[in-house]
Amino acid sequence: MRKIILMFVFAVSTALVFNACSGSEKKATEQNPIPATEQTANVQYTCPMHPEVIKDKPGQCPICGMDLEEKKADTTKM
Repeated sequence: MRKIILMFVFAVSTALVFNACSGSEKKATEQNPIPATEQTANVQYTCPMHPEVIKDKPGQCPICGMDLEEKKADTTKM
């Protein structure tokens, strides 16, 4: 009877360990719930010479004809 109880305790504790380990994958996806396609939809493009020109897709500046570059996120604001 004692062996059965020990085996049961071992099985339950093993199941708890595996359950705790598998939860880390779920937490990683919960930290970033926005799909990658929606994250890239917020990208803006601007002209290096005319920063007032902002477009949603790459192309050329309507003022000078330069290629628009991806607008860098302002990391100084926190």
